[in-house]
Amino acid sequence: MKKCVLVSGGAGFIGSHVTVELIEAGYDVVVADNMSNCDLTCFEGVKKITGRDDIPFVKLNFCDPVATDILFATRKIDAVIHFAGFKAVGESVAEPLKYYRNNLDSFMNVIDSARAHGCRNILFSSSATVYGDPDELPVTESTPRKEATSPYGNTKQMCEDILRDSVKSYPQLRGIALRYFNPIGAHPSALIGELPRGVPNNLVPFITQTAIGKRECLSVFGDDYPTPDGTCQRDFIDIVDLAQAHVFAVRRMLEDGMKKDYEIYNIGTGKPLSVMELIKGFEKANGLKLNYRIAARRAGDVPAIWADPTLANTELGWKACRSLEDTLASAWAWEKHLAGQ
Repeated sequence: MKKCVLVSGGAGFIGSHVTVELIEAGYDVVVADNMSNCDLTCFEGVKKITGRDDIPFVKLNFCDPVATDILFATRKIDAVIHFAGFKAVGESVAEPLKYYRNNLDSFMNVIDSARAHGCRNILFSSSATVYGDPDELPVTESTPRKEATSPYGNTKQMCEDILRDSVKSYPQLRGIALRYFNPIGAHPSALIGELPRGVPNNLVPFITQTAIGKRECLSVFGDDYPTPDGTCQRDFIDIVDLAQAHVFAVRRMLEDGMKKDYEIYNIGTGKPLSVMELIKGFEKANGLKLNYRIAARRAGDVPAIWADPTLANTELGWKACRSLEDTLASAWAWEKHLAGQ
């Protein structure tokens, strides 16, 4: 009998790609989302990619404990991947209580209902933001977490701690936290990708929207950082590579491959890439010239961070393998798909 995975926040950018990979790996999937930061575009794309019209979709706010409990009570869920949460760093600084209330309550409700209904496997979508501005690079899973630079980053740290403590206290639970670096790109089909509402929070949608003419100019925030070309360095990882890491993690939980009841993995390429290198890479991959300008540094940006993914490579058996050129070509194909080109 197929195992069933609940994907909370499954209609969004990362959730939709993970749903595709889970289905293609042979899992049943239930997608639940309150649609506060997305529409059904990507969910419809998931159905086209997988050829499945019957993927269960539940419109649900995980901050509602009763609705969350009903979902777990009415379906046999073997594992849950929790994406549902607010994620805009700037907004979290302006509205911290909104972020703490939503991101913490929703996750605690998921853990409560999972416990109550026999779902012992919980995978949390964490972030490299938990490392703050690290003293040494690359960061490993044992690199000390530093004070978060935003309430959003703080909720990621707190949710990791909630999962760790829950696993410690409730012997029937197991947990994995995946610390993502910077997911970019889109599915090779160009049927799903990043679909920000309003002004994007991430670099690549700014690049593609500038390339297609939605935005006049791309701002590069700071060129005076202590990096080789003065722009920030990040670990940019293809969204499909990142999504596949979840399949490896779910398989590890469901097939009793875990060595500890709570495990943490960095999900990145291990290769630093600067903002300017990414812009130049996009121009080269797609034969375009971008209109960009240097702007003032942005509050909360750390100069450089990238992963040491050795643990995920060895323990999960997962490795990032897509080329930057293919990733940036997929991002452009998705933008053109959205524009009907």
